[in-house]
Parts: sequence; C-alpha cells; structure tokens
Amino acid sequence: MTTYYLIGVVQLFYNCYALLLFTRIILSWFPAWQRHTMARFVAFCTDPYLNIFRRLLPPVGGVLDLSPLLAFFALGLIRMLLLWLIR
Repeated sequence: MTTYYLIGVVQLFYNCYALLLFTRIILSWFPAWQRHTMARFVAFCTDPYLNIFRRLLPPVGGVLDLSPLLAFFALGLIRMLLLWLIR
C-alpha cells in the first residue's frame, strides 16, 4: 500500500514541476510579465534547476535557450529511475 502512495507522490511532484518548467518557458516569451509576483515565484522555483543545464548548453546564437529541453529530459529520467527503485 505504501508503494502506491510513493508512486503517487513521485508522479505528483513530476507533474507539478513539469508544469512549472512549462510555465517558465511561456513566461520567458513575455518580458513585461517578468515583474509579476507569480512569474518571480516560478523563476525562483525553476531557475536553479535550469541553470545546471544552461551551463552545459549555452543559448544558441545568444537568443535560443535549449536548456529546458535537457531539463525536461533529465526530469523524466529521474522520474523513471525513482519509479523503478520504488517498484
């Protein structure tokens, strides 16, 4: 029974953080929204994680940031690893 709860927690964390990452990507397209309180909260939650990948993959042409692709991929791998360890 505890296994199902752990799986649920891992899935919930993955879904919430993936939603935060997706929101961060969308907010980056609208510079005027960067000062909004919710945008700052999303940046506070996601930027430390994204900065890991920004160091590995700097923006292409100085403009196109592909680090969220790596971040989503790594988050999915972590989720799969945790689910495999739980089962």
